[in-house]
Amino acid sequence: MNAYIFPGQGAQFVGMGLDLYENHPLAQELFERANDVLGFSITDVMFEGTPDDLKQTKVTQPAIFLHSVILSKVLGDQFSPDMVAGHSLGEFSALVANGTLDFEDGLKLVSQRALAMQKACEIKPSTMAAVLGLADEVVEEICGSTDGIVVPANYNCPGQLVISGEIEAVNAACEKLKEAGARRALLLPVGGAFHSPLMEPAREELAAAIEATNFSEPSCPIYQNVTTTAVTSADEIKKNLILQLTAPVKWTQSVQNMVKDGAKTFTEVGPGKVLQGLVRKIESDVETASAAL
Repeated sequence: MNAYIFPGQGAQFVGMGLDLYENHPLAQELFERANDVLGFSITDVMFEGTPDDLKQTKVTQPAIFLHSVILSKVLGDQFSPDMVAGHSLGEFSALVANGTLDFEDGLKLVSQRALAMQKACEIKPSTMAAVLGLADEVVEEICGSTDGIVVPANYNCPGQLVISGEIEAVNAACEKLKEAGARRALLLPVGGAFHSPLMEPAREELAAAIEATNFSEPSCPIYQNVTTTAVTSADEIKKNLILQLTAPVKWTQSVQNMVKDGAKTFTEVGPGKVLQGLVRKIESDVETASAAL
């Protein structure tokens, strides 16, 4: 069975999507529609901007979404998933790819998500840190015993977890994690505490937009970050998508469940190869690939 997986923030690069735009009329049409929907030329930034231009929140998330979704549409009959999943932002790409959301609705939600997260980041200084070489249970216990808000945010693969929260609390947790034997506990260059309670203002704002958007029954199951199991109900997908902003991304558990349900090949659709590397660390027996035209 084929699992198609969609990357999240951090996978962007200057020039992303340009080959699609230049070589496929459908891609060109969809990119131009995206410029109209967003109200600015995101293609200029994606194709010719600087890395700093591309790091702007209002650009980064829609750019990765567009690269992933347009690639899946250009693939046409070659794109035949039995199941899909996306890492954080990638969940929106996956939901367009399996027919739950249409292209424009998905893009609008991603744009609103990016702006809502940026606003939440400005309310309270916060950050994230990568923790390497410790069992999940140890990281969970140390976060739970640290003063302030600090929580596990991304379960990326065994021995690689990202924590998220208030700056002082994350720094304090990092010191404890190093003392507990972490190979690294390193602050990440991010503007806020994604997938933590500090994203509650963004969750509330996005919830209203999600509730007002039409979700169709999907063509194949999605393994969502919050539940990690196959979901096919449009109402349940909505609920989980709303919870996602303040809940951890359980990528390890999602991949394990996809394999348990029959996934043999994981194909990454979008920029970069980060998810393929994580999948191989989670389940070494499966095949991984990048979507190719």
